[in-house]
Amino acid sequence: MPPSGEIHERVANAPAVPRGLPLVVLLTGFTDAGNAVSGLIEHLRETASPEPIVVFDNDVLLDYRARRPVISFDQDHLTEFRPQKLDLSLAKDALGQPFLLLSGYEPDFAWNAFARTVLDLATEFEVAGVSWVHSIAMPVPHTRPIGTTVSGNRRDLTVAHSVWRPRTQVPATAGHLLEFRFAERGDRTVGFVLLVPHYLAETENPDAVITAAQRLMAATGLVLVLDAVQERREDYLARVDEQVLGNDELQQMVQNLERRYDAYMAGRNPDDDSYDEGGFSERDLPSADELAAELERYLASRPSDEDKPGRG
Repeated sequence: MPPSGEIHERVANAPAVPRGLPLVVLLTGFTDAGNAVSGLIEHLRETASPEPIVVFDNDVLLDYRARRPVISFDQDHLTEFRPQKLDLSLAKDALGQPFLLLSGYEPDFAWNAFARTVLDLATEFEVAGVSWVHSIAMPVPHTRPIGTTVSGNRRDLTVAHSVWRPRTQVPATAGHLLEFRFAERGDRTVGFVLLVPHYLAETENPDAVITAAQRLMAATGLVLVLDAVQERREDYLARVDEQVLGNDELQQMVQNLERRYDAYMAGRNPDDDSYDEGGFSERDLPSADELAAELERYLASRPSDEDKPGRG
C-alpha cells in the first residue's frame, strides 16, 4: 500500500527507466467507442511486454460501485478476484524501442492529485512528449477510414491528421486534464479523438484499435505489432458488410453517411441542396440505436475463428 495521502506506489525491483522516452496515455472510462482504447491496452499488454513502475491506488481513485471488479465463482467457492488496474509501465515496441505507458481505468476521484503525480513522474523521467487517444461515436460510415480530431501543440500532427475541427464544449476526461496541464507548462503534447461509426460504437471494432495505434506511431515514432488485430479487422469488416448487404435500411443509412462524409471531406458547402444536412449531422438517421443493437446482436451470434470447423 502507498503511504498515507499518496495515490500511487513504486513497484519493488522495477526496471530502470531511460530518460527522454515518449509517454503514451490510454485511459478507459467516459467514452471508448469501438473499444479502441481498451482494445489497444489489451493488445499492448500482450505484445509490448509492459513492466510496471508505478501502480495507482484503487482505493483512492476508483469508484468500485460504479465499476465493479470481477470475481470468479466455481460451483461453490470463489476462485479469483480481478480488480481494475491503472499503472505506469516501461514497454517496448516491435523494434525494442522503450516507451512509457500509462494505462488502465480513468480515475473517478482525485483528478488534480492524479494529474500532479503524472506530471511529476514525467518530469522525473524527462519524457520527450505525451500522446493519448480516446474515441467517440460519430455518424460516419464504416466504409471510409476512421477520422480523427487532433488537439495539443503538435501542429504537424494537427495538419496531417485532423479531419474535423469543431469549436465546442465537451464533458472533460482525465486525459483532457493531463493534456491541458502538460501543454500549460510547454511539454510536447498531442491528443487524438477517433471518430468511430456510431452504429459500431458498442462493438469491439479492430479498425478503431488499428487507427489508435497508427496515430500513436505517427506521434512517437514507435513501431507496434498489429498483425493479429489486422486479421481480426478483415473478418470483422466482412461480417459487417454481410449484414449491411442483407438489410435495406442499413444499406440506406450507410449510403447516406457515405454521401455526407464524402461531401464534407471534399469541402462542399453545407447550404448546397445536394449536400444533405451538412457535415456530420445525426438528424434524420433511420433508427440508429436500433440498427446498432441489431448489428451488435448479429456480430455476437457469428462463430469466432476458434469455433469454425477445422480450427484447433
